[in-house]
Amino acid sequence: MKKLFLLLFLSLSTGLLFTACNDDDDNTPQSVVDLAQSNADLSILVDALVRADLVTTLDGPGPFTVLAPTNAAFTTLLSNLGFNSLNDVPVDVLRNILLNHVISGDVRSGALTTGYVSTLAKGPNDSPISLYVDVTSGVKFNGTATVTTADVVGTNGVVHIIDQVITIPTVVTHALSNPNFSILVAALTRADLGVDYVSLLSGNGPFTVFAPTNDAFTALLTELGANSLNDIPAATLNSVLQYHVVSGANVRSTQLTNGQQVTTYQGGTFTIDLSDGAKITDGQNRVTSIIAVDVQGGNGVVHAIDRVILP
Repeated sequence: MKKLFLLLFLSLSTGLLFTACNDDDDNTPQSVVDLAQSNADLSILVDALVRADLVTTLDGPGPFTVLAPTNAAFTTLLSNLGFNSLNDVPVDVLRNILLNHVISGDVRSGALTTGYVSTLAKGPNDSPISLYVDVTSGVKFNGTATVTTADVVGTNGVVHIIDQVITIPTVVTHALSNPNFSILVAALTRADLGVDYVSLLSGNGPFTVFAPTNDAFTALLTELGANSLNDIPAATLNSVLQYHVVSGANVRSTQLTNGQQVTTYQGGTFTIDLSDGAKITDGQNRVTSIIAVDVQGGNGVVHAIDRVILP
């Protein structure tokens, strides 16, 4: 009888042990790739990662922060690009778009702040692409992609599910995404200028844009005694806008040198002064500070300045 009870006890104990092991397996933390594979609404993302040969990369130690577009987001992207399926997208293009959804490090939603972060995607000269984060109302990237589910934590990072695919930004994308450049955008799109700056600056480039903030434009209007941009003659505004663009070069902050003469798209030049912070001396001998640098796009780079420079 004692032997019978002992056998029953061992049998029950073994069953409980295996059940406990199975429960532990079900609750085992997963990598960021495993998390995507376990979510049916991310199946196209998983297919894209396989096609771009990024599964092994994102299964690595990381940590990674992955912005994961839903199936609906990918369907919209393919439609917008005129593709019928992922297989129609060139692998190098797909790979860079996917890398534009990966940030190095484990960045939880509560740690995100309004400003720029770098992704693993590459722009001219292998410069890391910049992503504009806006947390003023929820979390949004580059002005379009909103986080719908945050902080899905894995063993090698965290996943934030988003409702749009974030394509490689242009310098125009960066101007449109950041509300601090809204007056610059209004200037570039003024109807009577006769130049389609949006199309021009969305081209292959590369371009280097020294972008005045809204405060910079407000100060310019005060300086000129003007009430609005519409008070500035079209020819003058064209000249001023083109003076902020360098065409044919992706000039990052580390490439600026003291006393450097920069030739602009307008044809005039200005001078870089690094003796006391990064500054510009323009054609009117006015001094402007460079207040943010290396906002990288796929066709160029943007540096923010605190004054509108004049030829």
